[in-house]
Amino acid sequence: MKSAAEFYVEGKKRAWLKLSIVLVLIVIFFVLNIAWGSVFIPFSQIVKVLSGGQVENASWGSIILNTRLPQAVTAIFAGAALGLSGLMMQTLFRNPLAGPSVLGVSSGASLGVAIMMMFITLPGGKFIVVNQVFGSFSVIVSAFAGAFAVLILIGFFAERFKSSTTILILGIMLGYAISAIVGILQFYSLKEDLQAFVIWGLGSFANVSWERMSFFVPVIMVGILLSVMLVKPLNALLLGENYAQNLGINLKRARVLIIVATGILTAAVTAYCGPIAFLGLAIPHLSRNLFKTSNHLINIPGVIFTGALVALFCNLIARLPGFDGALPINAITSIIGAPVVIWIVLKRNEFRVQE
Repeated sequence: MKSAAEFYVEGKKRAWLKLSIVLVLIVIFFVLNIAWGSVFIPFSQIVKVLSGGQVENASWGSIILNTRLPQAVTAIFAGAALGLSGLMMQTLFRNPLAGPSVLGVSSGASLGVAIMMMFITLPGGKFIVVNQVFGSFSVIVSAFAGAFAVLILIGFFAERFKSSTTILILGIMLGYAISAIVGILQFYSLKEDLQAFVIWGLGSFANVSWERMSFFVPVIMVGILLSVMLVKPLNALLLGENYAQNLGINLKRARVLIIVATGILTAAVTAYCGPIAFLGLAIPHLSRNLFKTSNHLINIPGVIFTGALVALFCNLIARLPGFDGALPINAITSIIGAPVVIWIVLKRNEFRVQE
């Protein structure tokens, strides 16, 4: 009969094998994202473009290098960031329905963009200066400003209140209040600005050019590295706050760091891609169901890889041949994410009934 240590080692080997398989699938879907789209490009020409060779049609090179390739890279980092944010939120609040938007960070980004668009419609609006200086970065700057304003407020709550449940409720209420303000701004905005805001709110992985990538990727990497450093507190929090405190975990410091890491990841994705729905909620469930472990040493790379894979799949569906342009990414993530969450909830309930 195998010992507990042998079962642990075998489980760890299976988990890393699954991670390797998911990584191979990421490579496959990454290639499909580059090769597949509304414009047909022969595979031989794609290889020539990526290897720096001469192609038959110059526009094919522009489509691959300036559209499909950065879009696929953005999907990888956005999916990884949202999945990791969702995992940390669900662990911190011990709530399977918690997600990266639960703290109101996404709502804060939406408020920043709504205010920016509202000011632009006014003669001599103060934000016109920002828009002139940053150009197309004005939306990103305003989204980051709104997201981090909310993040600072949530950080203040985390320092003042000990209960994670209290912070969760405050975050949800803050999100509702911000959404109400956004609704008022939309009511008073011009039709053209309202349309632009709605399009931004539908989400897209196509907004990150190579120039923007130089900021987008490092910010995501900072959030990921900070999350990796929190493996021990996250594992301890699974057993409850009292147990974590007995293990010597500084709960207040850990809570603030988790919220900051989640805020950085969510703010970056929301600012550049819009508020992406369901990925942060569904991916942690998919990852835990796949790797069969609660250990964050495996779950963190698990949600990063799973998130990247799911985001690439959603982006591929949104750009299927036959579609004129690309479908809103939120439409695809909601269609895929909602059934996944429903299936997991039903499966858990069925398991409990059998027990």
